[in-house]
Amino acid sequence: MTAQPSTAATGPTSTPTWASLVGLAHYDRRGLLTEAEAEALNMLSIDQLRLDGLNLDAVPLRPVARLVRPLVDALAGLHWPPDDRHQRRFARDAAGLVLIRCGELRRAFWGWSADDWVHLINASGADFRHSWGGQIGPNARPFVLIYAYLLGEFTAFDRLGRFMRPTLARRVFGADLVDDAVRRICRVLAGWGYRRDAAKLAAVICQMLLLNRSPLLEDLSTEALAALRVHPAMSGQWGKDLYGLHRAVAALGHADPPPSGHEAGPAAMEGVPAPWAASVEHWYATSTLTPKIRRGYRSVLAKIGRWLAAEHPEITEASQWTRQTCASWVAAVDRMAVGDFSQWTHGMRSQNHLGKPLTPQTKSGYLKVPRAFFRDLHEWELIPRRFDPAHALRTPRSVRALMGPDPRVIADDIWAKLLWAGLNVESGDLPTADGRTYPVELIRAITLTWLFAGQRSDEIARFRVGCIRWQHDGFPIPGDSGEVLARDAVCLLDVPTHKTGTAFTKPVDPLLGQAIEAWQAVRPAQPPMLDRKTNEYADFLFAHRARRVAKHYINTAIIPMLCRKASVPTVDVRGSITSHRARSTIASQLYNAKEPMTLFELQEWLGHRTPEATSHYAKLTPNTLARAYNDAGYFARNVRTIEVLVDRDAVASGAAASGEPWQYFDLGHGWCTYTFFEQCQHRMACARCDFYTPKDSSKGQLLEAKENLQKMLASIPLTDDERAAVDDGQAALDQLLERLTDVPTPAGPTPRQIGAPATAALLPIVDITNPPEKRAGTCDIAGSAAGGCPA
Repeated sequence: MTAQPSTAATGPTSTPTWASLVGLAHYDRRGLLTEAEAEALNMLSIDQLRLDGLNLDAVPLRPVARLVRPLVDALAGLHWPPDDRHQRRFARDAAGLVLIRCGELRRAFWGWSADDWVHLINASGADFRHSWGGQIGPNARPFVLIYAYLLGEFTAFDRLGRFMRPTLARRVFGADLVDDAVRRICRVLAGWGYRRDAAKLAAVICQMLLLNRSPLLEDLSTEALAALRVHPAMSGQWGKDLYGLHRAVAALGHADPPPSGHEAGPAAMEGVPAPWAASVEHWYATSTLTPKIRRGYRSVLAKIGRWLAAEHPEITEASQWTRQTCASWVAAVDRMAVGDFSQWTHGMRSQNHLGKPLTPQTKSGYLKVPRAFFRDLHEWELIPRRFDPAHALRTPRSVRALMGPDPRVIADDIWAKLLWAGLNVESGDLPTADGRTYPVELIRAITLTWLFAGQRSDEIARFRVGCIRWQHDGFPIPGDSGEVLARDAVCLLDVPTHKTGTAFTKPVDPLLGQAIEAWQAVRPAQPPMLDRKTNEYADFLFAHRARRVAKHYINTAIIPMLCRKASVPTVDVRGSITSHRARSTIASQLYNAKEPMTLFELQEWLGHRTPEATSHYAKLTPNTLARAYNDAGYFARNVRTIEVLVDRDAVASGAAASGEPWQYFDLGHGWCTYTFFEQCQHRMACARCDFYTPKDSSKGQLLEAKENLQKMLASIPLTDDERAAVDDGQAALDQLLERLTDVPTPAGPTPRQIGAPATAALLPIVDITNPPEKRAGTCDIAGSAAGGCPA
């Protein structure tokens, strides 16, 4: 019995319909053979069948008519090419093989298992020919598969090795329907940027149609595609294109978009008291946190449940927790090691760290989770308030002290090489996957975004089309200046809603804007995709072949590619080079620039809510600290240097030993011969005592004209009053002079007793970049210069 495809009019267009070639319900489908059937089948041979054909009236076939009729109907319903003489002979040979195998198994093909069909079809044409001793060629094998598909409902294609799926589909469904389905899907995929080999893509589509047992795309419903996703025949290489094909069928209006992988629920909690698990599951289903955060919190709460079962079996419900239970959990966390109270599965990443102490950040997280859990249960009035979670479960001060900001900045030399590599990406550098790669414009755009935008990887993956904007001529600068920005002076990047705040706009380097615009110019149109952060459909910038570029693509492909090109390792002293480390590196470079951004400006640029969050990314470099320390002039602020003339003749002749002056401190307006000059309180407000010699006196002039004088420099520490006189000017100087009026000079009398006006002298600062002969002269602090007045 056969049924052919038909076309039913449903309005202005025609919608094809399809019915199976063979109505299995109309046949005698008993699995066991009768004695007469078994004896007749044992007498059959391929040569006899070739002579008589599948003739129901032939004497040898009359006892097995119930088996021959389905084979004849299947052959009659197939779609044959114009010259089908040889093909029909191969089909009759294949029918003979099926009948002969029924005799060997003493079971009708209705009762064959998938293993029975696989054993007959074999994994290759060579194996098929070898099994039958050369009686028939391998060209009969595809028809055995047709019988298995139509009569045995066989779909274990993954066990058959290589065979032509499109040929099988065209034989069963007809070339017109199959080619139409392939053409419609390929047209949609080509518009999205798919460059898959047409023959390979057609093979995947035909296998989907065969598994769904219909050539109509309308029959590829959401439920049918979900079944195909878990079918063994669509595993491995056959499932790699399934996501794009699903999206194409959805775009044609026949199914819902494919799931993103977040729909699968978390694993069941093991070793947890049932009441505690019920409370955790209720919180998990009710909380408004993001799915990823909720899954992480649920894992920690399950760990707490296993800890309760081991250490406090009497506590099984959240309502039984007290302040003492909280203190016990805080102490347990402080002593906990990796792997304690965990539900381990094969391949978990932490297995290499088993037994090691928890990091302070992990300890803080293990206390943050129950704080949020109990706070919500209290607010929802699910349990009585017996303690304050914020205080009872707060992170100990000893743990908080170990959690200061420590951004993992990439070294400047390595970062410079990565920048060079990113700016010079070529086609040969592109990372490939399964022989496929993204367009070079997409790779360059996403690479420069990582190198210049300073955003998280999930934010980069969620950038929208049109996120780049330019400021052009005539755009006024906010304020009353009346100025306008130069053309393309500023490139603005729109950042979507992110981890800590709403969408915002930031300036970026024009190189990034040009790379993104180059990608947008060649970007194929993509279907809108769901943004799970905002629960809205959006046109993602970095999307290709109907799939958004994964947020981990930067870590798994872009960074290794840049490291290879720049000849730098993927691991440095701070660990692996990851996408998030670029955020810290860029922030620290902006914070340490020659004209740095302030902490608040950097906060706005990074999109943080508080400056405290920004401090975890921006770090002052040692060079910046050294430069700031030198600019502060700590030593120069507290010490002044004065020139000293040393009379070498007085020293050599022994006159200095008898009390004669031998060193003369230059005050600018005169010389001081007091040996302990650094101890004199009047050194900056000289009272002109007996140790003072004016430069314009005859003695001073003779001293300057004397030969064998050696000029030296002496550092003089300043008191607070003297430093104030230097830094603050005339007012502080007047106060200093007033305070010293009645202070005795080294000679004995006070300035008041001497009766001479005090004169303040500025002790010049040493400039180590200039030799003494090039330095400016000294000057007094009151302004009387002697050869110049240093600032």
